[in-house]
Amino acid sequence: MPLALFALTIAAYAIGTTEFVVVGLLPTVAHDLDVTLPMAGLIVSVYALGVTFGAPVLTALTGNMNRKSLMLGLMALFIVGNLAAALSPTYELLLAARVVSAFAHGVFFSIGSTIAADLVPEDRRASAIAMMFMGLTVAIVTGVPLGTFIGQLFGWRATFWAVSLLGVLAFVAVAALLPSGLRRGEASSLMDQVRVLGSGRLLIVYGMTALGYGGTFVAFTYLSAILQDITGFTETSVSLLLILYGVAIAIGNIVGGKFADKNPVRALSILFALQAIVLVLFGFAVVSPVATIIGLAALGFLQFANVPGLQIYVVKLAEIHRPGGIDVASALNIAAFNLGIALGAWVGGHVVSSSLGLAATPMIGAALVVIALALTMLSGALDRQTAPLANPAE
Repeated sequence: MPLALFALTIAAYAIGTTEFVVVGLLPTVAHDLDVTLPMAGLIVSVYALGVTFGAPVLTALTGNMNRKSLMLGLMALFIVGNLAAALSPTYELLLAARVVSAFAHGVFFSIGSTIAADLVPEDRRASAIAMMFMGLTVAIVTGVPLGTFIGQLFGWRATFWAVSLLGVLAFVAVAALLPSGLRRGEASSLMDQVRVLGSGRLLIVYGMTALGYGGTFVAFTYLSAILQDITGFTETSVSLLLILYGVAIAIGNIVGGKFADKNPVRALSILFALQAIVLVLFGFAVVSPVATIIGLAALGFLQFANVPGLQIYVVKLAEIHRPGGIDVASALNIAAFNLGIALGAWVGGHVVSSSLGLAATPMIGAALVVIALALTMLSGALDRQTAPLANPAE
């Protein structure tokens, strides 16, 4: 793999860390800024919404820019957003700073995927994109627990200072390693995106993505609070448990991809069913430290296991229903993932502030995943009525 790919991987690591590290810091942020836990949870929702709505618009607007200049600009925006978060004296300014970082996130992964593919021969493109996204996975395994530990030890602002430093390293790597003469490619217009959204079949998959992926975030957003306030783990123990969770996510992502290769609908149906069951069981397990650890590993494994299948499935459907907008369809599914994060965090906040409380968040998350399962079964039935996407022999 060319060295330029490692620059993209480092940048993906920094961006992945800033997206998810707040989950481990919500109780600390809430206490320091004198806001409720559900209000602190909006920090996760606002970031995800910034990615969801900012990425398609900004990607279309920056389509004609030089690729290297654009990537450097995005990393500069990322650094500014995290520095602003570290310096934010109020809750409102922290929300605004998160939106700035989110804009950089969405465009980076949209453009970065095409750059990664162009850096290697045709038969290695998937591996190149996987290499870039490995930065995101490694961030969940190491960056999030380490950032949580730093925040608990020195305050949550120190975490954003550390992430800003990661952004500087990524900026230097991109400047030094990314070629200047990259192919610009053809940018998708906003109308291209509207045409893709006009496909009912693709809208069903976007619903599967938002609800199936986002369902876990009803509980995951408040995981640190659950582990401390209900299960009774210390702050230091939570950092270690997040490492376990991240490792389970990485394994689940790999296994889920292999599982979904032949028949994505069947794989997603099984994964969503298991995900809903594990969320329900986790809701009962949180009163026991041992059961919580087991449930946490299972939940982490399933949280990202559906991601490859959802992405593969939307591309296959786009080839049939919107053959001229496959890239747009894929990008909009990334937006659906982030819409799911925002939805899950928002729903979780309402559950926490209601009479149900923290302990009910896994159960409510399971309900969202069940709806995703129903949509998956509906989509599979529609496939069988037209052109089956699965292997006919299966």
